[in-house]
Amino acid sequence: MTVLTTLRLRLEPCADVHFDGLYALNSDPEVMRYITGKPDTPEDTRSMIERVKARWIDFGYSWWSFIDKENGQIIGAGCIQHLGRDAANPLEIGWRLRKDRWHQGFASEAARCMAGFAFETLKTPLLVAVCDPANTGSSRVMERLGMSYRGRERWYDMDTAVYEMTQRDWLARQA
Repeated sequence: MTVLTTLRLRLEPCADVHFDGLYALNSDPEVMRYITGKPDTPEDTRSMIERVKARWIDFGYSWWSFIDKENGQIIGAGCIQHLGRDAANPLEIGWRLRKDRWHQGFASEAARCMAGFAFETLKTPLLVAVCDPANTGSSRVMERLGMSYRGRERWYDMDTAVYEMTQRDWLARQA
């Protein structure tokens, strides 16, 4: 399983030892507002960790816990996974952060790192991201990453704004 690092973060594959930090993140109604619309229960978070561990084994990528290098705390989570959780679909990038870490550049920092992994290690030709159209914070991160707005589509039982980026566009931005 792949551990990634940025200047301020260590991205570790989600594991049982991350339960407390992930539950604190996923049980915050404001964090989950645009994701599921409701806070996670402890069982929801445990189930998520089990699904993610299986995907790491099956695919070699899934969800990471974002760990602040300065204090060792989990401040968020993010993923490279198949859109709609269907291996026939392109890869999707996603993230969520603790509320006290919003507007500090952590989402963009982690997203750049995960996108690099998707394009440079996994060699995916296309990366997509989806969010609730009202989630302007996530949309801005997608745009900063270099993704282009593709339109509105139905994913995860909700209407979403869809952004995309090709490997070619990513590599051109890195030159």
